[in-house]
Amino acid sequence: MTTPQPVVATRLSGPQFQQKSADLYAEMRRAHGPVAPVLLDGDVPAWLVLGYREVQHVVTNPEAFGRDSRRWNAWDRVPPDWPLLPLLGYQPTMMFAEGAEHRRRAEALDEALGAVDQFDLGARAQQVADELIDAFAGSGEADLITQYADGVPLPVVARMIGVPEAETAELVNDVYRTHAAGEGANEAYARVRERVRLLVETRRRDPGPDVTSRLLAHPAALADEEITEDLLHLMNAGQLPTAYWIGNTLRLMLTDDRFAMTLSGGRRSVGQALNEVLWEDTPTQNFPGRFAAHDLRLGGRQIRQGDLLILGLAAANRDPLVRPVPQASTGNQAYLSFSHGDHRCPYAAQEIAKVIAEAAIEVLLDRLPDVVLAVPAEELEWRPSPLFRGLAALPVRFSLAW
Repeated sequence: MTTPQPVVATRLSGPQFQQKSADLYAEMRRAHGPVAPVLLDGDVPAWLVLGYREVQHVVTNPEAFGRDSRRWNAWDRVPPDWPLLPLLGYQPTMMFAEGAEHRRRAEALDEALGAVDQFDLGARAQQVADELIDAFAGSGEADLITQYADGVPLPVVARMIGVPEAETAELVNDVYRTHAAGEGANEAYARVRERVRLLVETRRRDPGPDVTSRLLAHPAALADEEITEDLLHLMNAGQLPTAYWIGNTLRLMLTDDRFAMTLSGGRRSVGQALNEVLWEDTPTQNFPGRFAAHDLRLGGRQIRQGDLLILGLAAANRDPLVRPVPQASTGNQAYLSFSHGDHRCPYAAQEIAKVIAEAAIEVLLDRLPDVVLAVPAEELEWRPSPLFRGLAALPVRFSLAW
């Protein structure tokens, strides 16, 4: 009689995961099928849903897979300084709401974002991009991540929600300090939260043509605290994935001959490159999470009530059952990069991110038409994260521009 081999969980960390995550997902799929056991920081257990159809099943069955993280059965294994706590610790935001409460808040935000003037948004993104390029155009070299892609989204989002111009720089700096999670991060977050609270308070007295004012006026009758929480979530969600989308697309255009050969004049390739990145190198690789509402089976695995399931968006996009020839499908938009179901990224938010990313890339190509990588492509390194995929740096050279 053969003794069954123990199931070995994969750590979502380490050099192989950071540099060649797609290869690791393929190995996990071969070893475990569409649902694989994984270990998060501190060896906290979870399930990574790798299959395209399985991800769709999870996100379209909220009765079986809840969003409220208070359902989790592993809180006793989570230390108070756990690095993923900001993403999984329950907060009274739309992100953790369920059922009718989630629909009430999601519809209000989607409508408020849907009313954003796309022309004004694009113009603001172009202005921010130009200002960032002005700072390094005379040097002939730059890091397009820390000096450019990281700096574009948040000032645009701040204007969109109604932050006064005079306060934008301080708010943006504090959000960056919060994301860095270093010394002073907690104090920076407290300042960000207070600024957003005061913005909501001010806009209730004196509304303007911005997202905050539209949320306050929405028939859903959102409380000030609800709006504050959802605006904080909007700023965080609008910064990191969009910055990584810009950076990953610039990397593709600078390293792939299909795009690099038309870099100086191939405007039509920008949209194609943005779309391909969402299929092949999506910024949000793995998204936590869903929590099993009861014992069930998924992808041949026994899932216990309260188990955490991580949505493997990048792995699902590469599922050979739905994409037997990977690059053959990059022209369509059936990717899961913005998730799916009730808790997907709102359609209006997806369009806003695209406008910002497209403007950032096109301005760069206009201003620096001969930009090239300053290091071999294989030397580029990715920032360590079990959830997101973005470059640590993208060093380039170019002719002096003014």
